[in-house]
Amino acid sequence: MVDNSLDIRCIVAVVERGKAENVVKAAKKAGATGATVFYARGMGEKEAKKFLDMHIESSKEIIMILSEASKKDNIIAAMTEAGKLNDPGTGIIFSVQIDDLIGLHHRKNLNYEN
Repeated sequence: MVDNSLDIRCIVAVVERGKAENVVKAAKKAGATGATVFYARGMGEKEAKKFLDMHIESSKEIIMILSEASKKDNIIAAMTEAGKLNDPGTGIIFSVQIDDLIGLHHRKNLNYEN
């Protein structure tokens, strides 16, 4: 069953490996109820570092948070500050609207207590 009754955004941040924990903590203080973090390898030209004639790929952490649209701006601001994402080369953050949502049908409001 697809739940289209909620106005949900997916916030995605890509940060340097080891920084996700602080960024997620800030997001939770700003109203996020949870996050998913997974690891990735940067493929940008500037991401590969040369060390002893070997290219070392940059490791990244990707943070995904589902949030009510009304909380999105506060969460993004907190994550941006905690991850210093306004500084060049520290990562990126963006949000997308969720059109179809399956699996959260038991949560009519994402603001719940565990």
